Amino acid sequence: MGSEADESKEVATDVFNSKYLAMQVQKKILGKMASKSIATTLIDDTSSYVLDELYRVTKEFTQSKKEAEKITKDLIKVIIKLAVLHRNNQFNQDELAQLELFKRKVHQLAMTVVSFHQVDYTFDRNVLSKLLNECRDMLHQIIQRHLTAKSHGRVDHVFDHFSDCEFLAALYNPFGPYKPHLQRISEGVNKMLDEDNI
Repeated sequence: MGSEADESKEVATDVFNSKYLAMQVQKKILGKMASKSIATTLIDDTSSYVLDELYRVTKEFTQSKKEAEKITKDLIKVIIKLAVLHRNNQFNQDELAQLELFKRKVHQLAMTVVSFHQVDYTFDRNVLSKLLNECRDMLHQIIQRHLTAKSHGRVDHVFDHFSDCEFLAALYNPFGPYKPHLQRISEGVNKMLDEDNI
């Protein structure tokens, strides 16, 4: 009962909200290229829920609210910029082919994240880290012609954190403090898979 009270207190005092942040990023970086609804479309309720859980577990793991916010902001900026480039037909045929491969890799990653949570004793941090790093490399290739070194830095910042084997081992520790977060992340990602959003 005490932990529930603590959790609701945490939600009340921690004003970080990925959906609101996505709207702020959209206003700041997209200008005339996209409609106002694009950030809401990209960061729907389910993905917002997953992003919020990733933020919370990152904050606990890094012991830094500032770092957790920066990682999550960087992730949202990359997602939105990639979608804007795609929606505005900025990619050539090679990049579109790479984007399709990237989507398949992200889908494989999502299925692995859920599977490792649902099936006991299957978790392998090296497999998950490798998948994340493959996604990172593909993403760098896709945005190479379009985004600045700063955006490439954001990609590295996000993937350096989430592919870190120590972070993954802590997140998937069945007796560790992140178990409830992993449960909610897994549920959210599973829902995104069911809805064909990932």
